[in-house]
Amino acid sequence: MLAAIPSVDRVLNMGATRALISEYGRTPVSMAVRSVLAALRNDATRGDELPHDTFAEPAIAARLKAALEKAARPSLRTVFNLTGTVLHTNMGRALLPESAVAAVVSAMTRPCNLEYDLDSGARGDRDALVEDLLCELTGAEAATVVNNNAAAVFLALNTLGLRKEVVVSRGELVEIGGAFRAP
Repeated sequence: MLAAIPSVDRVLNMGATRALISEYGRTPVSMAVRSVLAALRNDATRGDELPHDTFAEPAIAARLKAALEKAARPSLRTVFNLTGTVLHTNMGRALLPESAVAAVVSAMTRPCNLEYDLDSGARGDRDALVEDLLCELTGAEAATVVNNNAAAVFLALNTLGLRKEVVVSRGELVEIGGAFRAP
């Protein structure tokens, strides 16, 4: 039964596989071929009852196509939030309005002046883009932007609690992933 399993080279030269290479690229297809053939070897050595056409080109091509489609499928998928929690941290938090999404897409698909001062033609500061607006909205004297709550808490404690004792509840300790901790 093992002798019926085609070689990697033979599978890579099949017409159906060549079409998959043009769609997915040679490296992902080669990896998928090795994976599919390893699974077939495993099935054959385990002594499972296999359909008579298991090692035929159409059957191998179908397995290969299924493996490549699965690998190419995005891991993020749309779901229905039926939990009753509007801003659910496990489901993307707050949804953005279409106008905000369009602005983000525009900023991410074209060069922009994120840290470039158009007036001076020199390096700029990303806070300058939002500082005036934030000060107007909050009445603050100055403002900065950070990309997560842990950074905001750290800056607040560093500024307001410098050289002071700050009591933080055990439930409010910050730990993001495995590397970032602000105990």
